[in-house]
Amino acid sequence: MSFALLVIDVQEGLFSPQPMPGDADTVIARINSLAVRARQAGVPVIYIQHQDEELPVDSAPWQLYHTLVTDAGDKRITKTTPDSFLCTPLAALLDSLEVNHLIICGYASEFCVDTTARRAAGLGYQVTLAADAHTTHDKSHSAAAAIRAHHNATLSSISSFGVAIRALPADEIAF
Repeated sequence: MSFALLVIDVQEGLFSPQPMPGDADTVIARINSLAVRARQAGVPVIYIQHQDEELPVDSAPWQLYHTLVTDAGDKRITKTTPDSFLCTPLAALLDSLEVNHLIICGYASEFCVDTTARRAAGLGYQVTLAADAHTTHDKSHSAAAAIRAHHNATLSSISSFGVAIRALPADEIAF
């Protein structure tokens, strides 16, 4: 099995403004730990950055969040929709790396993380959602922690794609 770690939308413009996403510092620490372990195992780390009017490419808000620990060998993908595959080179990159299992973490649980996990499974990738390493902002209808728990339960209950979507705590993920 060949893995890749996808870190979705952990960017200055999404994490710096107050209030920060739920449990942001702990989530980022878990993402950093996953990235270090992935690199040690020879697993590619791919940072995905959203681009739109509020997050223009190369602007300060578009940059990766300053506490992420990156490496020169990490890959970067820019996207314009919640789907990290749509109109991006992600699938081609994963194919070139012969990846068939994605570890997914980042922001936002109910949008980009959810959409990318579903699309990945639909494309036939095994998916492991780092259950405690994705987050979102509190919403009027639900707190960030409840949104994360809901997506962990919902995504790991889908079997119709024909491949597993598992939700595991970050420290239980093995590369």
